[in-house]
Amino acid sequence: MPAITALSFAAAGPIRHVLAAVWRRFAYRAKQFERAIEHRRSAQVLVRFDDRMLADIGLTRADLRDAYAGPLWDDPTALLRARALERRLARHGISYGLETDSVVAPPLTPKVDAAALSQVRMSFCGCE
Repeated sequence: MPAITALSFAAAGPIRHVLAAVWRRFAYRAKQFERAIEHRRSAQVLVRFDDRMLADIGLTRADLRDAYAGPLWDDPTALLRARALERRLARHGISYGLETDSVVAPPLTPKVDAAALSQVRMSFCGCE
């Protein structure tokens, strides 16, 4: 029996680590869910604002609907913050660098020098 007991103690170490990792992951997700619910409750204040007050902070009623349309565990304040920042940057003329004038697609075929191509062709096959 001592061999079996020693083996079971040796196997208990990795199992204990796995269970601890699962527990930490569960605790992290539970805290994240609790934080999302708390942010959802605090963002409910925005629903009572009129359209002028929402416009002052860079939001619209549609933004509020979009933020609350997500799943319960998603934080609505992240979307609201992103929308307000996007409008604030647009109001000051700052873009994300994706203007159509500044975006240049690379060519589909590489540029090949004719002289270099003929040199390579001569070195491989000896023909022109």
